[in-house]
Amino acid sequence: MKQSTAIKIATGVAAAAIGGLFLYSRASRPPVINPRVPQPAKPVDLARYLGKWYELARHENRFQKGMDAVTAEYSLEKDGKVRILNGGLRAGETERDTAEGHAIVADEETNAKLKVSFFGPLYTGDYWVLDHGDDYDWSIVGEPGGRYLWVLSRDPHPSPELAHMLRDRVEALGYDRWALRITQHD
Repeated sequence: MKQSTAIKIATGVAAAAIGGLFLYSRASRPPVINPRVPQPAKPVDLARYLGKWYELARHENRFQKGMDAVTAEYSLEKDGKVRILNGGLRAGETERDTAEGHAIVADEETNAKLKVSFFGPLYTGDYWVLDHGDDYDWSIVGEPGGRYLWVLSRDPHPSPELAHMLRDRVEALGYDRWALRITQHD
């Protein structure tokens, strides 16, 4: 086989693989649960946002399917990027699944919109802090496509009053609270 033919075949195989991954990622995305995602409600002080968060609820997605005890830890790196360490337990497992990512601020005026990557620089996703508590004790995170939503708290077992307020706030932002999966924490 000539080298140019081998290169054409390899290029075709690579293009087909990339196309297949693109189609898979499009087909496996969750449905839109909010066709009118609002802009973030207020600016974010990144220094106060850093630290450990407990996921209280989420719109179920393929990469967290069936996962409980979910946490997200944010820290600032020397280059100004935000390091993200997500973790959780899948049903029947004893070892936590973890994923490390990095984020950059996409809206420096408010710091409420970030670009996040868990798979290197070729794929980034939007991370919008749609709202948060004045004391940074809770946060509601989404993205402009309306497919993903996470409700976070500094406490894995918030008070009933805070949990009720968060459900109301999710609905006020245009999401169906009944579409959320409640995350269990021991």
